[in-house]
Amino acid sequence: MSKLFYPKLAVTNIKKNGKTYFPYILTCICTIMMFYIMHFISVNEGLDRMSGGPQLKSILGLGVYVIGLFSVIFLFYTNSFLIKKRKKELGLYNILGMEKKHIARVLFWETVLVAIISMLLGLFWGVVTSKVMFMVLLKILKFEVAMGFAISTQSMIKTVILFGGIFAVILLNNLRQIHLSKPVELLKGGQVGEKEPKTKWLLTLIGIGSLGAGYYIAITVEAPLAALNFFFIAVILVIVGTYALFTAGSIALLKMLRKNKRYYYKTNHFINVSGMIYRMKQNAAGLANICILSTMVLVMVSTTVSLYIGMDDVLRTRYPRDISIAVSDVSKEKAEILDTVIKEKAAGSKVDMKNVVKYRLMGLPAIQNGNTFTDIPKNAMVLNNLSFLEFIPISEYNALENKSVSLEENEVLLFTYRGEVVGDSLNILGNYFTIKERIDNLIVDGMASAIVANSYFVVVRDERVIDKIYALSNQYEGKKIELSYFYGFDTDSSVETEIALTNTISSELKKLSIDGRAEGLEESRESFFSIYGGLFFLGIFLGAIFIMATVLIIYYKQISEGYDDKQRFEIMQKVGMSKAEIKKSIGSQVLMVFFLPLVTAIIHIAFAFKVIVKLLAVLNLTNVTLFILCTIGTILVFAIFYAVVYYLTSRVYYRIVS
Repeated sequence: MSKLFYPKLAVTNIKKNGKTYFPYILTCICTIMMFYIMHFISVNEGLDRMSGGPQLKSILGLGVYVIGLFSVIFLFYTNSFLIKKRKKELGLYNILGMEKKHIARVLFWETVLVAIISMLLGLFWGVVTSKVMFMVLLKILKFEVAMGFAISTQSMIKTVILFGGIFAVILLNNLRQIHLSKPVELLKGGQVGEKEPKTKWLLTLIGIGSLGAGYYIAITVEAPLAALNFFFIAVILVIVGTYALFTAGSIALLKMLRKNKRYYYKTNHFINVSGMIYRMKQNAAGLANICILSTMVLVMVSTTVSLYIGMDDVLRTRYPRDISIAVSDVSKEKAEILDTVIKEKAAGSKVDMKNVVKYRLMGLPAIQNGNTFTDIPKNAMVLNNLSFLEFIPISEYNALENKSVSLEENEVLLFTYRGEVVGDSLNILGNYFTIKERIDNLIVDGMASAIVANSYFVVVRDERVIDKIYALSNQYEGKKIELSYFYGFDTDSSVETEIALTNTISSELKKLSIDGRAEGLEESRESFFSIYGGLFFLGIFLGAIFIMATVLIIYYKQISEGYDDKQRFEIMQKVGMSKAEIKKSIGSQVLMVFFLPLVTAIIHIAFAFKVIVKLLAVLNLTNVTLFILCTIGTILVFAIFYAVVYYLTSRVYYRIVS
């Protein structure tokens, strides 16, 4: 036998099975290309020279791990479609005299050819497009685009190692399946699953419980820190619930409809329900995957687009004034000295200070339970119900708001920045206060927006009340600590002047040995663009790869259903149904199955909306209207794209059936 017999047979098999092999090879090429591009950008030294570069590289590095993990799972999953369609052919080889070791050689050469083609083309297009994608990223970040071309040897080596390993493990898995299968099982491999599926009530109940629990967490979570902690738990519960309901719940529902004789024994219902029972058994896992991927695309794209478009809102939330100075543990006298220094430096830079806001305050972390705030045990790690109380003397508040409000020792004014206090009283470390008035608006230090916890600003009678509260806290061990100081103002000066003044004030704080920081909106804009622009780029990039995965799963699902329905089509004709009736019946089933994942994904988004809004607030985006519009826009665009994919793949389906 010629040494080239097996390679030639492998080439013939790939060509003969082009409908299943070519989309798989194209997916491998795209996945390899995307992994190389993401790794190339994440290790690019040019990012080190920009503001926020290290954080951006961390974000992109996370993207590398996501794409790598996704590649392993997805290529295994798509290969399962491939090997399922090939089993009958491989079984025929076995019956005609080929031993399993010979079939193994054929599979080996097929895998080698696919790996070589995918690697070469994937790396080629990765190298060609990597610079373009890096330029796109810099454009998104609004940085100067440097010309030049580079190839990352490190990225190429990592890509070859990862995907070489993936192809090797896929080959071993395929060989395992062939080795364990009998020739008859191989011949019937494509028809496995034709027996009526059993009703799995336990799995159905698990699905209902998991999905219900995930939805409940999403709609009841209030605190941002709790939202951050429970979000991933809710995601896992929803994924488990989705898989369980698609695989078991759908069949249980269809069988319940079948038991309803008044509904079932009607021509259309009889055929559709019977057909859907088999359809859901064969396609449930694929439909659940499409649903999860669609949800991921919708969440990722809508949130990252919102953050990028709402960059100005994000910056203004984080920096309520153009320049903000916040210092801690500073006496009233030193605060006055700082006032003078700020005014002198502003005058020296010819900056006109506007909308000046300044006040002294003291912060205290506490555990919230309704309107009761208790002390945090020393050295304890608190994640749930954590809140921050910021105490402001009434004299500071009156000076800030130009008012003359007076308070008794047990009275307070309350401004809720984030969170909720019900009722008209507060219990803070055993001190009871009556809420005399709730404040609607207060210019606060932008750091409050970055704190992943509820935040309340409590205006008290004087500093003695603050000292009394702090004396009861074990966090400060009885030490006398001065109040913190916030000073902010706006300016109409140029960007360069504003940045220079911010840096000058920062230098003066160091000279005065004051523990504090000076931040400016413009001074921080570049680093914000690095982080949020990086998230936007990563969201679109991962969205694209997940969409590619969705398209391929849909394509293979349509092909699988096409071959299965071809036999059903012939049986229905033999029992007297016309071609028009059969096409209408099967068409309605395919349409229902196809769009079920999209509808479910939209329901997932609706329930997750509240918790996503809270997570975006942690990232300083409080413009809910913008997020609503971005979400609706993303759903509409994705639905149109989904419908186009359905139209194109359904043509392949109907060609197979007819």
